[in-house]
Amino acid sequence: MTPTFLTAPDGTRFRDLNGNQVMDPYEDPRLSADERAADLVARMSLEEKCGLMFQTVIEVGEDGELLETPGRISKSPTSAVVLGKHLTHFNVHAIRSARQAAVWNNNLQMLATQTPHGVPVTISTDPRHAFVENTGVGFAAGPFSQWPEGLGLAAIDDVETVRRFADVARQEYRAVGIRAALHPQIDLATEPRWGRQAQTLGQDAARVAEFTAAYLQGFQGDELGPDSVACTTKHFPGGGPQKDGEDAHFPYGREQVYPGGMFEYHLEPFREAIRRGTAAMMPYYGMPIGLERHGVPIEEVGFGYNRQIVTDLLRDELGFDGVVVTDWELVNDNHVGDQVLPARAWGVEELSPSERMLKILDAGADQFGGEECVDLLIDLVRAGRVPEERIDASAHRILRVKFQLGLFDDPFVDPDEAERIVGNAEFRAEGERAQARSLTVVVNRATADDDYPVLPLAADGTGRVYVEGFRAEDVAELGEVVADPAAADLALVRLGAPFEPRDDLFLEAWFHQGSLEFPPGRVYRMRRIAQQCPLVLVVNLDRPGILTPFAEFASAIVVDFGSSARAVLDVLTGRVAPEGRLPVELPRSMDAVRAAREDVPSNTGDPLFAVHFGLELAVPAGQRADR
Repeated sequence: MTPTFLTAPDGTRFRDLNGNQVMDPYEDPRLSADERAADLVARMSLEEKCGLMFQTVIEVGEDGELLETPGRISKSPTSAVVLGKHLTHFNVHAIRSARQAAVWNNNLQMLATQTPHGVPVTISTDPRHAFVENTGVGFAAGPFSQWPEGLGLAAIDDVETVRRFADVARQEYRAVGIRAALHPQIDLATEPRWGRQAQTLGQDAARVAEFTAAYLQGFQGDELGPDSVACTTKHFPGGGPQKDGEDAHFPYGREQVYPGGMFEYHLEPFREAIRRGTAAMMPYYGMPIGLERHGVPIEEVGFGYNRQIVTDLLRDELGFDGVVVTDWELVNDNHVGDQVLPARAWGVEELSPSERMLKILDAGADQFGGEECVDLLIDLVRAGRVPEERIDASAHRILRVKFQLGLFDDPFVDPDEAERIVGNAEFRAEGERAQARSLTVVVNRATADDDYPVLPLAADGTGRVYVEGFRAEDVAELGEVVADPAAADLALVRLGAPFEPRDDLFLEAWFHQGSLEFPPGRVYRMRRIAQQCPLVLVVNLDRPGILTPFAEFASAIVVDFGSSARAVLDVLTGRVAPEGRLPVELPRSMDAVRAAREDVPSNTGDPLFAVHFGLELAVPAGQRADR
């Protein structure tokens, strides 16, 4: 599908978006993004401008059709929000195939041509190139190439790999019409219990700043243009130091604390994101407790409501003039089925939705994430409580990004090209190799009857292997799979990180929170296996786990930050050298975690494994034929 162009008297080709047969300034591809945005803002109705200031969730039809009934997550029929509410920004959820997504993009863009000024839609997404499947924060890769989680990229500790990942993701997003990334997530993972660490880039502020620069370069390029994907960097001013590690999605996790006085440390990656031209910034839900800057107390309200943070710090002190979009649902509660997720109106819970909206606007935000209550904003303007000039300022910033991305000139994509690009063999191979490289060996010791460390394993198919967490075909190269560890030469077990299951509030079941200790029964069972044969543990850590009991008896422990079974076997058998170094420290005990300060990196005293620790597999598998 391609746009229809007209030719102006001077020979300039343009899209006649408002149908008046004239090349208006906002339709003129020769003008700057600022000039075009200024012209369009002056033409738009209040309703159209207010519609720009909302970004809500949207779902894709099975074959790329537009859904005209509310879905499980989306709130309204597609035509109602595009034509009725004038929304032009949508956070897309599940995608089944590249063709489905590309066809849907084109259908959505065609619908947008029916609006008074033909403003194209900007489709955004949470991360969708790794393994975590959590409706609240991101999606497993599906048709896209699959890479390790952010912690895994950090474990590789290679800036060029981060840039290459971002460039591949940009190409895949661009191919299906996704033009805005609701990432990178550059919060510093200083609180071991926090449930949103998997997509961070670790705890080291200086290194995360370097990764941030590479990430933005891969997605946006030197500046935003028609080949870019615009990044929303999050969560300003750093969401890592959550009190007791509880996440601010939920009422019990609303407090963010700085007992170590490290607020400025958490700001470092965001300073770099601003220097590198991030298109947008997203404040976190958390409310700062007991925070002062330059001797002035910071209001104890959620960062999205906080004028001292958004206007005084982000806008005025740091000089950010891009789009500020709030995190999702600060204004209204979200009811899904028989569950509710309260509005994250932390510190202002007593305010009405309209009053919350006023406070968010006064703080300096341009766009309400996860909301579509346009009428509330229109009513505030018409009642004289919000000047229309305030709406114009945000509308200009938002439209400027659309013009920079070239959406007004051509928002359509080629479904055939999308199928060729998304998840192609080269990209998948690069992603899988990164998965293997990110694996981090923290224990590798010799067994009682062998002078060599247990890793790398012999892949000659002659052994007898007891497995958990792998399919028999995954480990066929190691030998026969047996049902009893007593009959095995080796036990290979894959575990997930421990967490406390919760499922009262909507989204809560997807978040891994609470204690980092493994259940005692699991530890006992692993110990019994290790007493019968050498035990190799592969532990997936979406946040640190207390590995102390396993380190006493496991012959090898390998930490996984998002890796397929094939990538794991490539490392265990020595075909790919593991390059992983821990991007966060692994505490020795929960007592040490509880005693640590939430905002301070590497603060659990005597950790079991320090940040940046990782072992090499010194002996190539080819030299192990005697085994």
